[in-house]
Amino acid sequence: MTSDTSHTDETSSSNVTQSPIPPSQRPPRDDDDARLLSRLGYAQELLRAMGGFSSFAISFSIISILTGVMTTYGVALGGGGPAALGYGWPIVSIGTLIVAMAMGELASAFPTAGALYHWSALLGGPGWGWFTAMMNLAGQCAIVAAIDLGCAQAIAGTLHLPSSAHVPLLIAILTSHGLINAFSVKLVAWLNNFSATVHVVGVIVIVGVLLLWGRAEPLAFLGQTGFTTREDGNYGFGFLNALVLGMWTFTGYDASAHVSEETHDPARRAPWGIVSSVAVSAIAGYALVAALTLAIVDLPATAGDKEPALHVLRHAFGERAGNATMGLAVIAMWFCGLSSVTSASRMLFAFCRDGGLPGASVLRRVSPSHQTPLFAILASTLGPLTLVLITLPFSDAVFLAVASLATTGLYLSYAMPIALGVHARAVGKWRHRGPWNLGRLGIPLALGAVLWSLAVLVICCLPPNWNAAVMLASVVVVILVLYFAFARGRFAGPKVTIVGIESQFSD
Repeated sequence: MTSDTSHTDETSSSNVTQSPIPPSQRPPRDDDDARLLSRLGYAQELLRAMGGFSSFAISFSIISILTGVMTTYGVALGGGGPAALGYGWPIVSIGTLIVAMAMGELASAFPTAGALYHWSALLGGPGWGWFTAMMNLAGQCAIVAAIDLGCAQAIAGTLHLPSSAHVPLLIAILTSHGLINAFSVKLVAWLNNFSATVHVVGVIVIVGVLLLWGRAEPLAFLGQTGFTTREDGNYGFGFLNALVLGMWTFTGYDASAHVSEETHDPARRAPWGIVSSVAVSAIAGYALVAALTLAIVDLPATAGDKEPALHVLRHAFGERAGNATMGLAVIAMWFCGLSSVTSASRMLFAFCRDGGLPGASVLRRVSPSHQTPLFAILASTLGPLTLVLITLPFSDAVFLAVASLATTGLYLSYAMPIALGVHARAVGKWRHRGPWNLGRLGIPLALGAVLWSLAVLVICCLPPNWNAAVMLASVVVVILVLYFAFARGRFAGPKVTIVGIESQFSD
């Protein structure tokens, strides 16, 4: 892996500017970033106010190991027992890191807000770009809906409120996320930085206390196989089902790429944000799942509990301390939802900037005073709310199937530009690499990333998760029908082609 280090990479929130700076007073690096964006076909419209740590923090906040582990720990424990956590988390971490590295190379070469959409459109054509954008938006909408509804339900449970409070709380949470994103890029960056700190400190505290006072099993317990709560008793399938814990958690790390146009020196910082967020989450997440698992006193009773992670914490810390720890997870969910709205709105803005959807002229508008895409942010909060209101009244199973798109939809949108990049290299269409690149390992790692993404799709749709498979297939069919009925022949994609970009860099 190679990386140009000619610029100093400040990793603190001090990189966040206090207010928009007139073009004549911008530092040379900002001018370089604007010129690079111009080569890619776009003008600098968004406020470039994020530093290297902020780029890391937004993806790290969306991955949100506290949210992912605390809410889906029971899926892994019931599916494959301790070994599904002791072995399963590292397996998913390695696969995810490969995807992140392949994605980082693309983010370095084409640092735009459109990210995945832009990469597919350049490397494969407008049709591939349109399909990638729609799949990513479906996944983004699902992840915001799932995270913010989960946050609302957790708050209601902590405060002992009735289930009728879920929707009002959801509306309040989405409103807070929308307002912060609309009116202050600086505050979004600061909150993401703070969120990263909360996650790291929270994990250190939980893991430390569990290992010192709550440990009930030897280290070898993490390798214990044979336990599953599957009705058919099939441990092999149970172990695979358990991998969903890590796969659900490791999503949304494309956010560092989506905020490229708001990040200083994005060709270097966006890829490092993607890769470092996955790497840090892998290490911290493993410490958390290992500490929880080693604190289990009664495996069948814990796996059978409605909230196994909370069961472990209450047994180790006591009722009050256990609830307080879950309160920390609620805070993490709120931060996760905030970052998810940021990522979704930038994707929507960039797609509509090229006329990708009806109403694009409105959705692509940028506030002249705040330099944020107001209408894209509004749509990124109303869309998830609508999704919840439509699906929640039916059953939890229906909503969970929709929420599964947060994993399957996103990974399908990850695989397409990476696969198209392999083909573009093979035919000599894409030659210029960004300053952060994988060298000769680029193609092998990209192929590995595509294979892992396909594995994620298969594993997330294995029985008993047939609803997830049906939902993914339905969304793919709908998107294809919409493309051939309305977008094909009308959607031209980015204004600059890969040929034009290559010729500019070769001059």
